[in-house]
Amino acid sequence: MDFYAVLHSAEAGEFLSVPEIALLLDAPDAASENALFEAAYRVKSRICGKIVNLRGLIEFSNICTRNCFYCGIRKSNHKVSRYTMSMEEILHSAALAGEFGYGSVVLQSGERSDPAFVDFVEEILCRISQLPYELGITLSCGEESLETYRRWKKAGARRYLLRIESASEKIFKAIHPADALYSERRAALERIKTAGFQTGSGVMIGLPGQTVADLAADIDFFRSMDLDMIGMGPFIPQEDTPMGEKFPDQPGMPEKRLELSLRMIAVTRLVLRDVNIAATTALQAIDPENGRERGILAGANVIMPNVGDIAHRKDYQLYNGKPSLDENSEDIRNKLIASLERIGETARFNASGDPLHFFNRVQNK
Repeated sequence: MDFYAVLHSAEAGEFLSVPEIALLLDAPDAASENALFEAAYRVKSRICGKIVNLRGLIEFSNICTRNCFYCGIRKSNHKVSRYTMSMEEILHSAALAGEFGYGSVVLQSGERSDPAFVDFVEEILCRISQLPYELGITLSCGEESLETYRRWKKAGARRYLLRIESASEKIFKAIHPADALYSERRAALERIKTAGFQTGSGVMIGLPGQTVADLAADIDFFRSMDLDMIGMGPFIPQEDTPMGEKFPDQPGMPEKRLELSLRMIAVTRLVLRDVNIAATTALQAIDPENGRERGILAGANVIMPNVGDIAHRKDYQLYNGKPSLDENSEDIRNKLIASLERIGETARFNASGDPLHFFNRVQNK
């Protein structure tokens, strides 16, 4: 297979096989990599516009019942100071997002399914929906029952993000304890779709033992699940986790993972076309000056600036090097707008920024 012939087919919207996806991910040199990024950005610009959707991120609780081997807020990490924001703090953060014109908020937490937590999230959604702003609400709170997903959807949530972290069952098992079931993760994604959410997932890139073929299969998984939103980022070891202890970073490794993550964004844009793709903060953790911007230029169209209380951010570190821990939300906003302008992009204000794919998917049923 010829790289440029496959890239041309991809940009034209033709169906790619998994080996063809892998070929694009494994761009052989800098020139082919740049051609990949340019093609993906042209598709992004044509379908989504030179516009970036903004989501105000609220990390409202770091209490988690899971023990994922890579995650800094895993249940067994006793170095973490646990918190749950009060209703007033959450509403203040959501109102701040509305004042900033973000048009949408993301409520993210550790994974819990107890009745008190389910009720609390439901109340949060009802209260945010009563604010004097038109805020689209995304939830990222883990695996739940169909009943819970339906309750939260009815209470006002519009989108749900549940990352699978790897579509390879072998890799999934290697990075999770035995009580985390790959089959249940996939089933939860199906329940999210059944509940009527705009549905998102994503993976970590550069995991130990992961190959380009695995990443190509991840993109094929996104396609087969008919997802609306994708959130991906490089694997960054967290020092207080089993994987952080076993696989500490070596010189040059973060940069390689960043480059591979940008390729994943680009190829996902070429394959999935009209989905929303986030330029995640993990990109910025490796390249503080340009990480998110490079993600946008590779085909992403969503950024999630933090609007949560500075006092809690240090306690919500899923990985090392999380940016903006001590930066106020207004400064984050101003820097973000300026950085987007520098690369020829425009921030979308006072609009929910729903993925086009969701409406196409629903209409084609």
